[in-house]
Amino acid sequence: MVSAGDFRNGITIEMDNNVYQIIEFQHVKPGKGAAFVRTKLKNIKNGGVVEKTFRPTEKYPQAHIERSEMQYLYSDGELFHFMNVETFDQIAMNEDSIGDSLKFVKENEMVKMVAHAGQVFAIEPPLFVELVITETEPGFKGDTAQGASKPAIVETGATVYVPLFVEQGETIQIDTRSGEYMKRV
Repeated sequence: MVSAGDFRNGITIEMDNNVYQIIEFQHVKPGKGAAFVRTKLKNIKNGGVVEKTFRPTEKYPQAHIERSEMQYLYSDGELFHFMNVETFDQIAMNEDSIGDSLKFVKENEMVKMVAHAGQVFAIEPPLFVELVITETEPGFKGDTAQGASKPAIVETGATVYVPLFVEQGETIQIDTRSGEYMKRV
């Protein structure tokens, strides 16, 4: 059990039959009245963010989140297939539960499956991936007054904005959290 007075960023708690991660917290001691804890909580199953205040003595059970490395095998249109490389167990997930977390992940790459009580609710791609640009327009000299960028489609089908000097066929590094171009490889 974690009391609200011991809240820290990143802690996960179970509350109202949901699992929440603490994004921000602030201990408030008003001049009049009792102290309280103001928090921003993220529902880790559906991604919603809520603001809530707690009395410092309130207690909630801490949620245990399991992360396991799995290999993304392939997609057959409606299901995405993953394999545990140690036990060779395979699981399939539908597109609704995955969302767009695999838009920068190629087949046979490793991802982290995030689960609570044995139920997978999210997939974390690697922080940085290297992908080849399959389609982009050529950049023109003189278009760089404001550090211009242009759209480029990478081999997974996702669109990334890259600087004008990057050409089709080049390999680039992408930050999967923000979807931003990092550098040429």
